[in-house]
Amino acid sequence: MAARLRVRDIRKSFGATRALDGVSLCAQPGEIHAILGENGAGKSTLMNILAGGLPPDDGSLELDGAPFQPRSPADARDLGVAMVNQELAVCPHLTVLDNVMLGREQARFGWLDRPAMRDRALAALTPLAGDLASSWLEKPAGQLPVAAQQLVEIARALVGRVGCADQGGCRLLILDEPTSSLGKEDVDRLFDVIRRLRDEGVTILYISHFLEEVRRVADRFTVLRDGVTVGEGTVTDVPTSEIVRMMAGRRIDQLFVRSPREPGEVLLELDDLEGATLPRRASLALRRGEVLGIAGLVGAGRTELLRSVFGLDAVRSGKVRLGAFLGPASPARRLSQGMGMLSEDRKGEGLASGLSVTDNLTLSRLPSRHGLVLPGDQMNLSSAWIEKLSIKCGDPSQSVSHLSGGNQQKVALARLLHHDVDVLLLDEPTRGIDVGSKAQIYERIDALALAGKAVLMVSSYLPELLGVCDRVCVMHRGVLGPSHDVAECTEHGLLEEAVGAGA
Repeated sequence: MAARLRVRDIRKSFGATRALDGVSLCAQPGEIHAILGENGAGKSTLMNILAGGLPPDDGSLELDGAPFQPRSPADARDLGVAMVNQELAVCPHLTVLDNVMLGREQARFGWLDRPAMRDRALAALTPLAGDLASSWLEKPAGQLPVAAQQLVEIARALVGRVGCADQGGCRLLILDEPTSSLGKEDVDRLFDVIRRLRDEGVTILYISHFLEEVRRVADRFTVLRDGVTVGEGTVTDVPTSEIVRMMAGRRIDQLFVRSPREPGEVLLELDDLEGATLPRRASLALRRGEVLGIAGLVGAGRTELLRSVFGLDAVRSGKVRLGAFLGPASPARRLSQGMGMLSEDRKGEGLASGLSVTDNLTLSRLPSRHGLVLPGDQMNLSSAWIEKLSIKCGDPSQSVSHLSGGNQQKVALARLLHHDVDVLLLDEPTRGIDVGSKAQIYERIDALALAGKAVLMVSSYLPELLGVCDRVCVMHRGVLGPSHDVAECTEHGLLEEAVGAGA
């Protein structure tokens, strides 16, 4: 039987940068094949080639034993290859139905056959969203939470399989960090769908930086580093420590960093804070020189809490005390008061994607002389931060949109560091980035605490909170629980509190 996908010695360069330098892999029908590697390893470039977004410079591709040379994403999809990107690409003004059926619309006598489209969209979405699917179809996609929008994108990739009779049936499904915005129940449902597709003969290329997810769902794996295939194997046969070593060149026990810390005075205090919708009630005290983590399920109100504190969302009642400042404020005022925020939505809120690395790093605090901003000073500042955070880019004038996800995240964090705030609100600071980049961000967070900064950090990854934080609070249905010293916490205990098992 021919392999579903065979990649032989694929090469791709962008000017002087060689993104792929001889990548090879083989995936079989009915296999979940994990593609692993740090950001910048070449994963996204390879996936874009497979999905028809880029032509390779050299090498060959085969799909079910036949040459595979897609001319565009639409051509790739017609040949049975669909891709779901990590960054959301829904059309927010269109309904969920129209988003799911985009490019697969059905017509009758020259008019859209919406009943037939609804049936197909519902069949694709229901396994992912359950009973919520039918109520979503006529809603604008932009009104759904981020997790729900990701499910809509996955349904769009799968819709060609409904009925399995049309030419657009999916043979190879590429999932790029599909769980990065999903809660536990959504992840479980997605994995059930992936396994069912595998059992039906679909091949899934699964990109994830969560190695526990890879162990849970994948059959085999291939590791890329610096544009080259450096390892492959069966997931159950290779220990996690060896996979991490292949990916990052470091052992897994070197990942988390937490130096001895001595918390100082309270810099941020919340007293029964209530937002316009969420949070319902939140009280905490964040001290200088400590990292306080917030755990909880998607939708519990963790992001809304940070947005309310930073002035992005309205505050209905309660008190916010930031140093000597009391009461709500705008984001601009918060920055002037010494608070900065890193958004979980890197694409929509964290970066100005049309601007350069330099502009993204310095716009919130422009270097000036006698009221004039000098480009040379901007360039020198950004170059210094690029070196400090090991940001991989061609040069500081490169568009930030051309960087890998991990390097984009470092740019967003560097802007906060450049602003030199005392209180940092970090919302999912390592979402969708590789092991090596995570380790560098953990080191930076530890350095901030040692320098006397105060960090309030939201994360869905419990090992991360236990590895870098001093204390952890759990949010459940908009209510923030009391803090716990990490020495007294376990993943199981935090998860029980997050789902309300002890209520």
